[in-house]
Amino acid sequence: MADNTYDAIVIGSGISGGWAAKELTEKGLKTIVLERGWNVEHVKDYQNNTTDPWEFPHRGGRTQKMIEDYPVLKRDYPLNEKNLKFWVNEKESPYTEVKRFDWFRGYQVGGRSLTWGRQSYRWSDLDFEANAKEGIAVDWPIRYKDIAPWYSYAEKFAGISGNKDGIAALPDGDYMPPMEMNVVEKDIAERLKKHYNSSRQMIIGRTANITVPHHDRTNCQYQNKCWLGCNFGAYFSSQSATLPAAAKTGNLTIRPYSIVTQILYDKDTKKATGVEVLDAETNQTYQYFSKIVFVCASSFNSSWVLMNSATDVWEGGLGSSSGELGHNVMDHHFRLGASGRVEGFDDRYYYGSRPNGIYIPRYRNVGDDKRDYLRGFGYQGSASRSGWSRNIAELNIGGAFKDELSEPGDWSIGITAFGEILPNHDNKITLDKEKKDKWGLPVLAMDCELRENELKMRKDMMADGKEMLESAGVKDVTTFDSGYYFGQGIHEMGTARMGLDPKTSVLNKHNQVWDALNVFVTDGACMASAAAVNPSLTYMALTARAVDYAVSELKKQNL
Repeated sequence: MADNTYDAIVIGSGISGGWAAKELTEKGLKTIVLERGWNVEHVKDYQNNTTDPWEFPHRGGRTQKMIEDYPVLKRDYPLNEKNLKFWVNEKESPYTEVKRFDWFRGYQVGGRSLTWGRQSYRWSDLDFEANAKEGIAVDWPIRYKDIAPWYSYAEKFAGISGNKDGIAALPDGDYMPPMEMNVVEKDIAERLKKHYNSSRQMIIGRTANITVPHHDRTNCQYQNKCWLGCNFGAYFSSQSATLPAAAKTGNLTIRPYSIVTQILYDKDTKKATGVEVLDAETNQTYQYFSKIVFVCASSFNSSWVLMNSATDVWEGGLGSSSGELGHNVMDHHFRLGASGRVEGFDDRYYYGSRPNGIYIPRYRNVGDDKRDYLRGFGYQGSASRSGWSRNIAELNIGGAFKDELSEPGDWSIGITAFGEILPNHDNKITLDKEKKDKWGLPVLAMDCELRENELKMRKDMMADGKEMLESAGVKDVTTFDSGYYFGQGIHEMGTARMGLDPKTSVLNKHNQVWDALNVFVTDGACMASAAAVNPSLTYMALTARAVDYAVSELKKQNL
């Protein structure tokens, strides 16, 4: 096999790309993973994981220089000195905001699998059937039964901890032992279940943190430093799980600093022949050839690659024949909810720093509940006690102050709502060919905003939070709405949706590009709707399912 020829090419090394690499190599395919960023080595490159807070020059915060250099990242919590290297250099890789869009990216081996929130939930047919029932966008080409075995497959390998809660809108999975709710969360969960006659429930989060040793990974140590990289491999990332599995096969090649600028397309066979790569360090151009290509560069970058490919055949790029490439951008809108004070548990505490919280699954527009908007939302949050760092205004000096600080403070609980955004053709990304990045490549322009459905939903998201906490006996409940702009959920989806018809979708039911059936897109770009739950587990399942189909078709010589 020539140095530049492989059985399969994978573009991107994050959650989807890592899974594609694992599945392809384990099925015997010589596979190259092309990653545009730097190579993060497991454990070796997690230096700050063992750094104590007082050892950071700025106590883990942000400097004026960082604020100047990262005009987008500074808008929210990701900007800090602890893991700055896991976020994109914005001066090298800019983008255009037609409307404000907070795009938080990770260009490195592992992508955002190193910094994700790890909440891992299955979709139900409530989600897969919603578009068709409501006449929104296009129907999903699959249903829960099609993906359920692949959810199980992904959960068993990734290591998802959680309870089997028997909630129809949130299917149970194959879980490791769950993390435990603390005493206040347990009490509130029981009160909510009783008050709402089980129609609303608070459960422990289902998270990709292993609770027992698994595949050479050590179980979670409750340090809650996940986004600094985990030396124990306790949370699922490409580095801790999929890429090591792929490497064990001897079939894996990883090439960092490799910006895929286009997919090479043969007009006669109507198939991709490989990709063109710009070396991010040397600016040299290379070509790699393969039988199949998996595009897993994260939703927007995957569509960017498609937009830049086969433009001599389609002006809008490979996959644009339907007119939907780049359209139907989705995220989860949030940054609002409620919090309050909990009495009666001053003699109780909890163990460690649990890297997980509670979850209240969607209940709006479920069953007989009907609202003046479509879809719904869930809540994430936790209960805790304030610690030694709290400020006690009345006792700000002397021995009494020190004595007070040695005791934990009041219990409180907070919940934040995460709501579904409907697919809308007018929420889109396009190529801005006037503006270039460091490498002279066109950048993306973002043109997205919340619509009437989401704005109506936000009223319930805040009011329901207050109602539920007060019904559970929480005191001094207050609500908050910090405002939301597209991208802040870091769950960008859409832009190359799956569907049943090549006239209205970019991909078919197997994640194949209609215009080139040996090209598969399995990251967030493929989503036809967003549901209310975190999406990454669905990417894992869809990727494993698509690889299984691709290899089967290769063996039949259909690709």
